[in-house]
Amino acid sequence: MGNFQPTIFPYEEFDVMADIKAIRKACKGLGTDEKAIIGILANRCAAQRLEIKQAYFEKYDDRKNIREAAEGTAVYSCSNELVDVLKSELSGNFENAILAMLDPPHVFAVKELRKAMKGAGTDEDVLVEILCTATNADIATYKETYFQVHERDLEADIAGDTSGDVRRLLTLLLEGNRDESYEVDEALAEQDAMSLFEAGEGCFGTDESTFSYILATRNYLQLQATFKTYESISGTEILDAIENETSGTLKKCYIALVRCAKNPQLYFARRLNAAMKGAGTDEDTLVRIIVGRSEIDLETIKDMYLEKYDVPLKEAISSECGGDFKRLLVAICH
Repeated sequence: MGNFQPTIFPYEEFDVMADIKAIRKACKGLGTDEKAIIGILANRCAAQRLEIKQAYFEKYDDRKNIREAAEGTAVYSCSNELVDVLKSELSGNFENAILAMLDPPHVFAVKELRKAMKGAGTDEDVLVEILCTATNADIATYKETYFQVHERDLEADIAGDTSGDVRRLLTLLLEGNRDESYEVDEALAEQDAMSLFEAGEGCFGTDESTFSYILATRNYLQLQATFKTYESISGTEILDAIENETSGTLKKCYIALVRCAKNPQLYFARRLNAAMKGAGTDEDTLVRIIVGRSEIDLETIKDMYLEKYDVPLKEAISSECGGDFKRLLVAICH
């Protein structure tokens, strides 16, 4: 839908050997040249960063490291993995963001899903953000990759960590059966709008299964037509109806789905703003969206952010974040 713009493109003058030598040099001796690392990784696409990671592994093998160690010139403890090198040199949110950039996007996403479900409690906001904004192809890739990375079943984990209507909605989304065409059936829009009205405002209590099915399976243009018809039937905007008829995590899911149907980039702009307002900053969300959307639609998200909040995204990041973490995120945003 629409002409959405990324901020990161394949680097035209890409030279993988020059990049790995520059990164190795940046990690040598006392201190680390974080600026050099940012300059390289924030200006390479994900596929090029994976090439860098693989080339580093192949170039600086263990035998060479052992020899350097014997000569007293080893710059880290005999590791040939770029991830290990950077872990030993970096720290905090900056380290987390750099490591996120060294994973393929779908691997990073499933790591975030697993993190949201590990330990005591579940971070439903992360599940909602990732699953409610995923395409059918994304869903299929996430399920396969989740098993490869974690040797666990994504659907089983989500079923085990959620309950009730939220579980049913997320399970429906995980089926990956959304219509992804651009066709609008006005008769269906009227039928769905009436079904939503009768399932919510038009009855005592709320029939969540009707809301979940329509929001999880119709294409975005179809949903926009449905929302417009809903307002003409009920006199209430669909988001207001959801606010009044639902609560908790289910309400967050429905709001995310409606906002994505209306304008996915504005949804992400809202998420970024929420991550930076109030006491403390949600750095994980900043990394997830800025890194994760950089090759999809981050430029458009920046436009939406400026339009909604009258502040450039880079300026908002600069006022809420600090140090190399700020410099990296701003560099990704360009």
